[in-house]
Amino acid sequence: MLLPHARPMQAFASTIAAAALALTLALTLALPPAMATTHAADTPSLPELPDATPEKLPRWRGFNLLECFTLGGFKPFEEKDFRMIRELGFNFVRLPLDYRIWIRDGDWSRLDEERLKEIDKAVEYGRRHNIHVNINFHRAPGYSVNRNPVEKANIWTEPETQRICAMHWAAFARRYKGIPNRNLSFNLFNEPDQHVTEAQYLAVARLMCEAIRAEDPDRLIIADGLNWGNRPAPALAELRVAQATRGYVPFTVSHYMAPWVAGTDKLSIPTWPAQRVPAILHGPHRREAHAALALSGDFPADMLLRMHVIQVSSLADLRVRADGKEVFAHRMQPGDGAGEWKKAVYSEAYKIWQNEYDLNLSATIPAGTKQVQILVTEGDWLRMSEIGLRPRNARTDSPEHLLKLSPEVSFLPRPEWYNIAYNSKATALESPFIGGEMHDREWLWRTAVEPWVAFEKTQRRGVMVGEFGAFNKTPHPVVLQWVEDSLINWKRAGFGWALWNFRGSFGVLDSGRADVQYEDYQGHKLDRRLLEILQKY
Repeated sequence: MLLPHARPMQAFASTIAAAALALTLALTLALPPAMATTHAADTPSLPELPDATPEKLPRWRGFNLLECFTLGGFKPFEEKDFRMIRELGFNFVRLPLDYRIWIRDGDWSRLDEERLKEIDKAVEYGRRHNIHVNINFHRAPGYSVNRNPVEKANIWTEPETQRICAMHWAAFARRYKGIPNRNLSFNLFNEPDQHVTEAQYLAVARLMCEAIRAEDPDRLIIADGLNWGNRPAPALAELRVAQATRGYVPFTVSHYMAPWVAGTDKLSIPTWPAQRVPAILHGPHRREAHAALALSGDFPADMLLRMHVIQVSSLADLRVRADGKEVFAHRMQPGDGAGEWKKAVYSEAYKIWQNEYDLNLSATIPAGTKQVQILVTEGDWLRMSEIGLRPRNARTDSPEHLLKLSPEVSFLPRPEWYNIAYNSKATALESPFIGGEMHDREWLWRTAVEPWVAFEKTQRRGVMVGEFGAFNKTPHPVVLQWVEDSLINWKRAGFGWALWNFRGSFGVLDSGRADVQYEDYQGHKLDRRLLEILQKY
């Protein structure tokens, strides 16, 4: 998709250069003399940082520092953080920045020199302590994945917004010109979301790269992948930029109970490794994914099967069979207005209703049944969040054998993932259900790493993991195993990484977990076990 308002690139670059010059006439852009020095002469014992090129990024290891992450949370960067990061054995920081911090009085065409000096300090701290500094526009003029607040402008479609953002990047490029790529890199945007097409991304990234390289031709530039950083953008390879992915898969582990993500408070307590049963049931028109959710085992008494439906696409005729005999049928056809659904949702892309439900349906399973099948016999698809089983004559408030279904299993699951063994005699310490797709280290590799390894090989562009980690409500043993599996995979791939964050709810310091025995460390609470896993890889 081409941008509206296409203009010759040479003219655009000239406009950017002139505007950026006018913007900064009143600013003193020369770096302090010490910043122009490229070697950490004041810390001669530190090892030299590795060279970095768009074709191959070093295997950096470090953290995101959040002092300029939001306007409301702005505070100066602390040199102590850089010193501790180096002392603990790491060599990388990513600075996710909010452009509103360095503009004057809300005018995005005017930069505030005093605020920019705070970023200068972070770059200098990196030089002093031999830590690579990666500058990221987490909130750029016209785009932020952080919807609080939503950007009023749109950088993906508006030429004026693109001009302003390019002007900002040009000012940063001029400000830090001459600092070696081993010490400093730029990260254009944070996590272009699912609405950004690859063509839009290429067009806008091209303008940003041209603005940067007009000031500093050799600056190392990194672009996040598409779909919140999870999918490579091969089209950008022609710009000679490296790319960054994310390490938040599966989201049910990384963001369990995260208050800024709707619905995570309703997730079951995560485990790792874990077996995941698909939440989606397809109708027969999609032959490769049409399958029944089959529960095989001993049903010694009449059982009540509860199915919680949360979404229906177009039409779904839901049936339940016990040893092949139909024991339940319910037809759901979403539409406009009121109905048994919770919210009517119309898909413009597919021109159909895909309504949200909060509907519990129940079927009686006869005693002696050996296999129960739950399937869609007609229509498109539906999603369920869970199914429950309990004796039919039990009290309505008695506990169920509960099977949580996973939205993170592929939209087109393999039929074998629906085959579940049911043990009606399972104790409270045992899972009554066994089966589904195994989510483990190899699954992580196939799902979240292998596509990036292929991208690096075919496009000859370097890759790193710009953010990863788990919020402090995920059980600590789960976090430790999942983090270690992720790090093993990234070491195998040769990818560097940066934990979100150093101090805070994802970090090794002051994370506020209720299930960690912290150590005192230079005035902070240290998660020693997490730190040791990070240091190991």
